[in-house]
Order: sequence, then C-alpha cells, then structure tokens
Amino acid sequence: MGKIVHFGLGNFARAHLLDYTQDAGGWDVIGVSLRSPAVRDALRVQGYDYDLCIQGSGPKKITILKDMLVAPENADAVFKAMQSAEIISATVTEKGYHLTAEGVLDQTDPQIQSDLAGKGPSTLIGFLAFGLAGCATPVTVMSCDNRVANGESLKAAVAQFAALADLEIDWSLAQFPNAMVDRITPATTDAIRAISGDAMAVPTEPFREWVVEDNFAGPRPNWPDVQFVRDVVPHELRKLRMLNGAHSLLAYAGLEKGYDYVHQAIQDTQLRPMVERLMMQAAATLPDEVKAQAPDYKTALINRFENPELAHALRQIAIDGSQKVPYRFIGTIRDLHATGQEADALIYGMRSWLAFCAREVDAGRKLDDPLADEIAATMQEKTPEATILGLVGASDLAASILGA
Repeated sequence: MGKIVHFGLGNFARAHLLDYTQDAGGWDVIGVSLRSPAVRDALRVQGYDYDLCIQGSGPKKITILKDMLVAPENADAVFKAMQSAEIISATVTEKGYHLTAEGVLDQTDPQIQSDLAGKGPSTLIGFLAFGLAGCATPVTVMSCDNRVANGESLKAAVAQFAALADLEIDWSLAQFPNAMVDRITPATTDAIRAISGDAMAVPTEPFREWVVEDNFAGPRPNWPDVQFVRDVVPHELRKLRMLNGAHSLLAYAGLEKGYDYVHQAIQDTQLRPMVERLMMQAAATLPDEVKAQAPDYKTALINRFENPELAHALRQIAIDGSQKVPYRFIGTIRDLHATGQEADALIYGMRSWLAFCAREVDAGRKLDDPLADEIAATMQEKTPEATILGLVGASDLAASILGA
C-alpha cells in the first residue's frame, strides 16, 4: 500500500488526483490543510469519504482519503506523514508558491519571512524545504497546479528557501516531475448537496486529463488514462494558453457584461468569437508536438464551456488574477509579438482584467488577489494601469496593451 500526502484538499484535488488514485487502487491519501480546519472537520464526521458528482454518471464514492491534517494545529504530524510518503503532492493555487512576477521566491512575502525566521512553517515551500531536509528515503514531489513547468518551479522555490534557511537537502532523493492537469470543477452548491445527500460532494465534468513527466523517485499508482511523457511543456502550454486563457477572458469580460457563469458568457455574440480568436492566436505559439491538436481542442473546449450543468462561476475563475495573467495572457502576447503576429484577443483579455481590477476597487470590494493592496493603491495614480502591468512583470507590453 502506497501513500500520498497532498497539500491543499480543495474541490479540484478531490475531483482529479483523488479520483485517479481511487481508480488506481492500492494507495491511500493523507490531506493537509495549510490554514483552516473547516474541510477537515466536515469530512471527518463522514469518515473522510465523499461523493464525486460526475455529470451524466451520478455520484461516485471516493474512499481513499484516510485522514486530513491541519498544519497550524500540528506541524509535527504533517512532517511525520511526509517522511513516510512515497509521493507528496499539492494543489495550492498559483499564489501558494510565493513567487515574484519573475518566477523566483518572493523573499519579501510575510509568510516566507515568517518561515525563514524559524517560527514554524506555514507555507507549502517551508514545509517541503524543512521536510526534505530531514528526508532519508526517495520521494516524489508533484505539483498539480496551473503553472508552466510547475515541478521545476516548485523545486526552484524550495531550493531558494533551503539556501536562505541553511538547510541541507539531498536532491538525489527527490524528484519534481512537471505535470498538466485538466478538469473543470466548480464550487459545490446547495443544489449539488441536496441531490447527492452529501454536504461535501464535489461536482465535476466527465472530462479529465493528466499529463505527467515520467520522472518518479520511487513507486507511483497505476493511474488509468494518465499520459506519462518525457516533456510536459507542450501539453501545459496548450492547456494554459487555450483553456485557461479563454476562461480568464470570459471571466473578466463576462462579469463586466453582467454574466455570472461560463455557459452564459460563451453565448455572448461578442465574447464567443473573441474567445475563439484567442484560442487560435494561442495555438500559433504552441510547440509543433501539439499545434496540430489545436483546432479539435478548440472545438472540444467550446463544447465544455457551453455546458450549463457545471454552473462554473466567473467570479471563481476571476480570483488571483495577478498570479494567472502572466501564464494565460502575457507570455502568449510576447511570443506572438516576437513573430510579428496579431495578439488582439490576448490584449483584450488583459484590458478586461485591468478594467475588472478598477471596477472592484471603485465599488469598494477588496480584490481576492495576493496583490490586492498593491493594486488598490495604484488607483490613486494618474495611470494606474501602467503600474499594475509592472506588478505582473509586463511593463514592456504597456504600449501594446494600453494603446499608448
């Protein structure tokens, strides 16, 4: 029996990693919350089992979650679980990596500073650095978040933290495979809870995809339908730039038009062609290995977006924009400009995000974003958009995005 310790047991992890691992059999999962005990408390009363409500298939019982630890309550228990795990995985969203716009560890981040000060780790990076420093057996560390080269990024952040904290890690024992994950998983609603009879039910679509670099330090589950490849980056770019980029455009522009859900926004006569244009502009930047897949992938994505049963809220997609736009818009714009190609749909997406930030601040709502305070402060400036672009490392694109 193998063991996975997973940081960040939100809906996506429970619809993706745990679903695949349930199908594989022979492995248990221990969840870790870095903040609140709310999910642990709710799952514990039902023995950590829950229903995965797959559209068109009915509820599927997930039974492989055996425990859930809350890091602020007992960090030692988390380290103990890590030491006996073959795989340590994470879905902590982009902001959970505490990286700057340039992709390096943000040493000014208060949580990172606290971890470095020896006050006990509170971040994924801190737990991994201290945990790996005490590791004497091979372990695979898997990122399941939407970042280009997510495994490499995670390893680099841990290495930077370890150097600052004077921790010695035997890197020959740890592997950080890159991975691409895909499954649209909206927030649970009262309607889902009522239908399933499970307060912790997770709704999701039938589609799921997982592409993983075949680079494990030890055993791994016999996950069905997972693609094990030498290079994940082409698959990551296809998904991040086409699916996630389109999602973000729909979120920011759709909210401005008064829509609440993806399936509503994709029917808009202005937004639908803009989304399709964004996808094809993004496709032009993809590596040859996946470029030919783009037309069929675009069609499949539009069909998924049109699905009204998922009720995927635009505001759910809109959170943490400063962490998402570099991978969903900015990199694609740069690549298109480098080859002299049009990037108007991506630029429209960036402008929609900037407008969303301004509307939220003007309405007195604090952005759900790690740079919320910094973005709000710029609104007192004459040209706040230019400063915000600097915050996300896109000052070089100001003329193109702002039309200056």
